[in-house]
Amino acid sequence: MRHDEMKLGVMLLQAGCHEAAWRDPCVPVNGGIDVDYFANLASLAEAATFHFVFCADTPSVTDEAHATIARRSRHDGFEPLTLLSALSSRTQKIGLVATATTTYNQPYHVARMLASLDQLSRGRAAWNIVTSGYKFEAANFGEKELPNHSTRYARAREFVGVVKGLWDSWEDDAFIRDKQSGIFVDTNKLHTLHHRGACFSVRGPLNTARPPQGYPVLVQAGASDIGMAFAAEVGEVIFTAEPFCENGKRYYTALKQKAHEFGREDNEILVMPGLVPIVGRTKQEALDKLERLHSYVHIDVLTGVAERWLGFVKDLRSVDLDSLVPEILPQSNLFQSRQKLLLELAARRGYTWRQLMRYISDTSGHLMVVGTPDEIAQSMVDTFEERAADGFNLCLATLPDGLREFIELVLPELRRRGKFRSKYAGQTLRENLGLKRPLNSFTYSRGVCNEQV
Repeated sequence: MRHDEMKLGVMLLQAGCHEAAWRDPCVPVNGGIDVDYFANLASLAEAATFHFVFCADTPSVTDEAHATIARRSRHDGFEPLTLLSALSSRTQKIGLVATATTTYNQPYHVARMLASLDQLSRGRAAWNIVTSGYKFEAANFGEKELPNHSTRYARAREFVGVVKGLWDSWEDDAFIRDKQSGIFVDTNKLHTLHHRGACFSVRGPLNTARPPQGYPVLVQAGASDIGMAFAAEVGEVIFTAEPFCENGKRYYTALKQKAHEFGREDNEILVMPGLVPIVGRTKQEALDKLERLHSYVHIDVLTGVAERWLGFVKDLRSVDLDSLVPEILPQSNLFQSRQKLLLELAARRGYTWRQLMRYISDTSGHLMVVGTPDEIAQSMVDTFEERAADGFNLCLATLPDGLREFIELVLPELRRRGKFRSKYAGQTLRENLGLKRPLNSFTYSRGVCNEQV
């Protein structure tokens, strides 16, 4: 595994990451409910040797106002584990990253489903671990409000520990399946968890064999103080939103240092910020693409989406949109780190509310580069070489054309610079990311250290 090459993933969405993507004439209008659409995206990314495709998710409608809901294309998508299970049979090498919340799931369910996805894909599954951050999720599960921020993370930490323990229920060679002797499984290699904690009581064992990767790759996106500590403790791939390289460098250094406190090495944790590339064969062509998307966005979408990312602490329909964004807003119980990032960016750039709303619609707070293939590739290389990233999670404005154009125009520039591969290094996602296969905690604790790495 070469450490001078960046890792690349791509987010799969119904139309693309831009809020107006679904109105672009080149975007299929029913992509969210078309498995062939997603299979085509995954196949394009796999042929280009991307490391993974990623499905974000929340178990609720994310918007409040019907005027916003009416004009957004985010509410007709597939549940990620279901979709990625289908894609596992239509791909061979690319990783499959599914989002599942620790706030409104049970560890046994998540452990079983992800172990199954890892088996179906022959070792290509990953779990994007999230604590619910949308206020409408609570009411879908019998609660009036989300638990507070720190409570959600405390539950998440215990949740992940239980899931990992369940994945270790069986040693790798427990299932001998010997027809002659009549022994299907060696029960000496069965381990019952017997977990009793503050949030969960889980006996185990899991009724699924240990995943091919040991554990599916663990993905996290913590950026608040408590979120960063959680990411440093359990995450192996870390998604971030960092629109400025210097901020990205500080986050990268701080996260790796925090990981050291948990006894982890730098190469055990990969930082992959979101990137929104708008590519054109000329700078003007790229700018024209972005301006065309701007022309499709309605004010109801701009206000609704901005209110959500700011934590629903400000009614933007009642403010002067040409006034400056204040430096401070009431703290949210939702996306605390994203609210902080957006307010700092607005202060730094002197944004009005209208300008900030447009920026959120374009990027959701991620780095956006609008330009030629050379400009985009160079920006990526600079961020990578400045140790602000180990790679990028691409948030392409429109799909599928945005992915095709990135593959055809930007990837050759990255390869010419020696910063992206042209073939897969192995079969599993761990092999392709350069991450070790984890030891079984039960066998390791008794001194049996014969796991593959």
